[in-house]
Formats: sequence, C-alpha cells, structure tokens
Amino acid sequence: MKPVKIYTTNYCGYCVRAKDLLKRKGVTYEEVDVTGNDEAREKLVEMSSGQRTVPQIFIGDTHVGGYSDLAALDRDGKLDPMLQN
Repeated sequence: MKPVKIYTTNYCGYCVRAKDLLKRKGVTYEEVDVTGNDEAREKLVEMSSGQRTVPQIFIGDTHVGGYSDLAALDRDGKLDPMLQN
C-alpha cells in the first residue's frame, strides 16, 4: 500500500471525517498537525499548489486534495486502486 499523509488541525471537522474514512478502509496514515505551526503550514501550501485549508491528503507523491476529493474518489471506486503499490 502506498504511504498516506494527511495534514490536519486539531479543530477541523473535515479532518476527522477524512481520518474516519481512511480508518474504515483499513488504511494507515501519517498525520501532520499544522495547528499553530506556521513553518509546517507554509510547507503544506507549497506542496499542495497553494491550498491553505485542511485536510490536505497525499497518497504516495500524489496530492489528492481535501476530504470531499477523498470521498469522491472512494465513491467512484478510484481510491482503492490509488492506494495500491
């Protein structure tokens, strides 16, 4: 399975939903909490082509987007293939 990284804050409802979706699918992920961490937030903005919102989700080297994007991939049957090596 490709590595999954999710950038979150501790006050984000969509972050909780994204993590729950991944957990239900049995996906392990690395969580990077950018709450109050300006340096990590700036790195996230660079990596996500200017996105400032959380969550921002990466599967391998691919930037998936936020929770809505992740849920759409799952709904369309495209998430599982993305997760495979």
